[in-house]
Amino acid sequence: MDSNSFLDTTSTNWTLIVTVASAVFALIGAIASHLETRRQEKIRVETLRMHVDGASLDWGSQAIDTLGRVAMFARTRRSQANDQAFNNNKVNLMMQLSSVIERGRMYFPNIDPSGKGAEKDGAYRGSRPPILDALVFSYYELEALTREGGPTGDNSAVFIDECRRLVVSELQAHTDPRRRDMIVGRYDKQRRVHRDEARSRAQSIRNRLKARRPQLEFETGDETDEYERAAE
Repeated sequence: MDSNSFLDTTSTNWTLIVTVASAVFALIGAIASHLETRRQEKIRVETLRMHVDGASLDWGSQAIDTLGRVAMFARTRRSQANDQAFNNNKVNLMMQLSSVIERGRMYFPNIDPSGKGAEKDGAYRGSRPPILDALVFSYYELEALTREGGPTGDNSAVFIDECRRLVVSELQAHTDPRRRDMIVGRYDKQRRVHRDEARSRAQSIRNRLKARRPQLEFETGDETDEYERAAE
């Protein structure tokens, strides 16, 4: 092999090596860019979720405070100055509770919206989640509360306190920091099991409410109650 052939071969080999190396570096760069893009997307999704969780906590704090005032109002119902004062305070609390319930639909939409209630507006199709059930049941209890007669004030307050505990438990589960990294699988099997347990507990409270306040007609065949009809 003469010197010219050797130089030509060497040049060709180096060109091939440089080409292959460039391709390898380009592939590594593309993979690194893809991984960084995915990482940034996860960060954006998690940041959005944290904002939503923060807003949910703000709403939940108001819901808990409102239920606390409703429970105290029930305990002190006979301490109201007169019937007018009782009714004024009751109406104000009902308005606050109703507002909390409707705003809660922004964070806790109905379950299985395609399953029933197709004739309703979108936010009212399906079944309420347990956290909103607890608030609605408290609304019914407050609505039926009188200054005299019926269950005792403490009895009503205990019922409302149980509803408040369900709200706290559901809110805590909704924002559980141990599962904040489960962005895509937020409603995985574990979540569904918890939701089923919460729905069972809410149904138990509903049954007790019906037993406590038999005069209330808040359920029909499609589970559309008076509260939801008034809200539509």
